[in-house]
Amino acid sequence: MFQVTNTKNAPAAIGPYSQAMAYANFIFTSGQVPLDPQSGQVVGSTIAQQAEQVMKNLGAVLEANGAGFENAIKTTCFLADMADFGAFNEVYAKYFTGKPARSCVAVKELPKGVLCEVEVIAVK
Repeated sequence: MFQVTNTKNAPAAIGPYSQAMAYANFIFTSGQVPLDPQSGQVVGSTIAQQAEQVMKNLGAVLEANGAGFENAIKTTCFLADMADFGAFNEVYAKYFTGKPARSCVAVKELPKGVLCEVEVIAVK
């Protein structure tokens, strides 16, 4: 059966969804945005600062499922501005050293006006 993730080390869902769902050895995270898990406030004003918080949040969700960044097989990245692609990649590369498959797109708008959001599919 499915396992729902609910860790206090990552922001609570801001809608009708779970932080992640696990099934068998697969973990499907919801998109993580740069919110502080305790306050729910946006962390940082630059793409680098916000991407760092997104990675911390993803790390917490993966850890709650017995996994880490090295278990990622696919990511989907959403940027508010494709001009941030290079700076975003610098942060992303520090965490996803295994170079999972990835899609990265610019979108019109993200929740709470943030600059980036990332979701992960991982195998543990």
